[in-house]
Amino acid sequence: MPVHNSSALSSRPDHFILPDLVGHCHFPLSYHPNGDAVAAESVKWLDEGCPELSPKARKAFYGLQAGELTAYCYSTCSAERLRVVSDFMNYLFHLDNISDGMMRTGAEELSDVVMNALWFPDRYVPTRCPRKMQPAAEPSAGKMARDYWSRCIRDAKPGPQARFKENLELFFEAVHQQARDREAGIIPDLESYMNVRRDTSGCKPVFDLIEYAMDIDLPDFVVTHPVIKALNQGANDLVTWSNDIFSYNVEQARGDTHNMITILMELQGLDLQSAVDFVGDLCEQTIDAFIENQRNLPSFGPELDRDVALYVQGLQDWIVGSLHWSFMTERYFGTSGAEIKKNRIVKLLPRKNADGDARTLVLYLHRAWLTPVRQISSPPLDTPPEPTVRKEESTSSLRSLFTCVPLFVFFGLGVPTILFLLSGEISAIPIL
Repeated sequence: MPVHNSSALSSRPDHFILPDLVGHCHFPLSYHPNGDAVAAESVKWLDEGCPELSPKARKAFYGLQAGELTAYCYSTCSAERLRVVSDFMNYLFHLDNISDGMMRTGAEELSDVVMNALWFPDRYVPTRCPRKMQPAAEPSAGKMARDYWSRCIRDAKPGPQARFKENLELFFEAVHQQARDREAGIIPDLESYMNVRRDTSGCKPVFDLIEYAMDIDLPDFVVTHPVIKALNQGANDLVTWSNDIFSYNVEQARGDTHNMITILMELQGLDLQSAVDFVGDLCEQTIDAFIENQRNLPSFGPELDRDVALYVQGLQDWIVGSLHWSFMTERYFGTSGAEIKKNRIVKLLPRKNADGDARTLVLYLHRAWLTPVRQISSPPLDTPPEPTVRKEESTSSLRSLFTCVPLFVFFGLGVPTILFLLSGEISAIPIL
């Protein structure tokens, strides 16, 4: 693949062309018969559980269509289980929105609140550890996590439960790493990014919900089999890398660097279209490898083979479902998804001030979600902050003056005098 790193980088393009990933993926697309009804109930659940959402954010969540994505990816389970999975999907997207603007401390607080609900599903047990104190009243983020999780574990089998909690913790650990990089202004190398991105995508816990949705419990020796692991990671990679392509436009507009395209441009000198093509080729290779691994599936016995087939079908549904849904949701292409799906041309959005109102809103949503509802108050976005009187400035200036004056005197008068006194001796030194 050609790498363009000369004059092309000096001028910013106004568009890029998407790879034809939908055309490359020939898996059949299916949709749950109760998908629309469950999706409507689920987004209403999130709406009512997040009183801190602004009207704009609330509208965006209805345009997200996370419930419809769930209906594509879990099309054969019961309506009751589809609802639980759909609630988590809506919740996960909200976590992603909140964590995108967080620094390290905020990400840790959010993780503690959510995992508290999963480890103590029957009641709120606030942490009393030093520097991790939680409020006496449970934040809304914890309440919603406890709500969907308590419904899930009523009939979820032990294996999927344990794997879900473990993989959600990995999600938060990766979010912490992303927040640390953001705080330090670091763009990671490609390999480091790929390892972290496989966890920030959230695919691992939602793949565990395939087992819950289909009422199966794969034994550990099946889950850890090299072919099953390759299929799982292949589905994760396709969903994740394609999402980097689809989300690049909105992310570059807000200055987000947690994207493979940005890393390829910054660290490997590719221009925009070359970087998009690189990731597109990677996605196509991933689909081809997934198909090859399907052919290489071993037999684990008649009963387990049935469960494995259901699980692998779920991974396949995630691949094709996520590709088509990405053009239906308004999250990436607004209301132009159908047109862009046809012509594959994406016009670049203008870049915004990442430290302006968007960052303020994210920080407010983070504070609101981690604060008991009765304590929430709107931030005074339009009110200028009170001026801070810095009493130390004049003292500091005088201190600097008294420090610098002797130095000026020494170098201005002392050094020439010393050189003059020593000049006789210096002139007497023989030169070889």
